[in-house]
Amino acid sequence: MIRKILYRLFPHPQLTFFLLLIWLLLVNNLTVGNVVLGLILGVLIPGITQPFWPNRPKVARPLKAAQYILLVLWDICVANVAVARIILFKTNANTHSQWIVVPLDLRSPEAITVLAGTITMTPGTVTAMLSADAQHLLVHCLDSEDPDAVRDEIKHRYERRLKEIFE
Repeated sequence: MIRKILYRLFPHPQLTFFLLLIWLLLVNNLTVGNVVLGLILGVLIPGITQPFWPNRPKVARPLKAAQYILLVLWDICVANVAVARIILFKTNANTHSQWIVVPLDLRSPEAITVLAGTITMTPGTVTAMLSADAQHLLVHCLDSEDPDAVRDEIKHRYERRLKEIFE
């Protein structure tokens, strides 16, 4: 009984927490009023959007998800330096931008979205398109001598971990 009440009040508890946290970071002022308003937003927004989430994604391994976030943050830092080097020291003749097709083993729409977002957040790569059958991603890479190596790195470094997290 209590579980049903809590679920109705907090249909997405992690989203409620993150909305509260983001609200507090945006207002940059920790007061009781801001915390209360953040909690109200954190309860209302997931409650209003709940009908649009009929099959709520399940994170099978939250610790793996935390490791994945740290890995992506590290890769973003490393890629920033690599892109800065490309911009500062390479000429257009030496830059080999490539379009790469990445076949997907992921089937969960949420996992595919996280993978596409990860690729796009990492400087030097952009996810341009998901195929109509959700079997392939089209990725643009700023500078790559070997597109197969980039594809294999995406599959090994990100997709494999996302399969463990979501499936």
